[in-house]
Amino acid sequence: MARNNQLLVPQARAAMDNFKMEAAGEVGVSLKQGYNGDLTAKQAGSIGGQMVKKMIYDYQQRASGKV
Repeated sequence: MARNNQLLVPQARAAMDNFKMEAAGEVGVSLKQGYNGDLTAKQAGSIGGQMVKKMIYDYQQRASGKV
């Protein structure tokens, strides 16, 4: 199965990396720069889940006109 991790806006790579690090810190997972293949599926999933929660919250704030 081919994976497509390409960003639609390649210039956003640093911002996305910072966003991921922030989300990891919020769920108590320690990330290092570069390869993090030693994470468990549970840890990786918690980071991804936190990122989605933050994106949904941001969208709701924008949609309600509060931002």
